[in-house]
Amino acid sequence: MKQQKDKIIVITAPSGAGKTTITKHLMKQFSNLAFSVSATTRTKRHNESEGKDYYFISKEDFESKIKEDAFLEWEMVYEGAYYGTLISEINKIWQQQQVPLLDIDVQGALRIKKLFPDNTIVIFIAPPSIEILKERLKGRGTESLEAIDKRFNKATDEMKYMHAFDTIILNDKLEIACGEAEAIIRLFLQDQPLKNLN
Repeated sequence: MKQQKDKIIVITAPSGAGKTTITKHLMKQFSNLAFSVSATTRTKRHNESEGKDYYFISKEDFESKIKEDAFLEWEMVYEGAYYGTLISEINKIWQQQQVPLLDIDVQGALRIKKLFPDNTIVIFIAPPSIEILKERLKGRGTESLEAIDKRFNKATDEMKYMHAFDTIILNDKLEIACGEAEAIIRLFLQDQPLKNLN
C-alpha cells in the first residue's frame, strides 16, 4: 500500500486538549501537508462541513466499510459514534505527493504507529492539568453535561498512554505549543532522527 518514502504525521490528544487547533496551525505553515479527513457516524455540528471536517456517514455504511477492510484504523470512540481513517484517504494524499496529517483519538494513533512504525510520527498534545481540560470541555458549549462527563472520563484514561508516543507537547500556552509542533514537524520532514525531537 505504501512506499518507504511515504510519511504520516499524527496529532493525538484527549478531547479538549487543543489538537484540532494545533493541526489547523500546522496546515497553514506547511504546504506539503494534507489534512486526512476521517469518517464518522456522529451528527454534523453547525460549524462543520462534509468532506472538510469529516465524512459523515451512516452507521450501516461505516460497518459495511469495516467488513470491507476499508479502514486503516477505526473505533467506536463514544457509544454509538464510530470514527475511522479510510485507506483510500491516505492513498489519495500520497498519490498527490503530500504528507497526510491526521487528527485522531489516542487508540487510533496507537494503531497507526503500529502499522507504520518507521514512517510515522505521533505527537501527543497534553493539557496543563486534567482540571483545566474539564473547564475547556465545558467552555465549548457544544455538548450536554452528560456528554462532557463521558469525554472527561475518556480523557482521563487516554492520559495514561501519552508516553507511548514519539513526543509530548504541553499545551499550556497555545502559541508556544504551536511553535513546538511546527519545529518537530520541520525536523521530521527533513528526515531528522526522532531522538532529536524531544
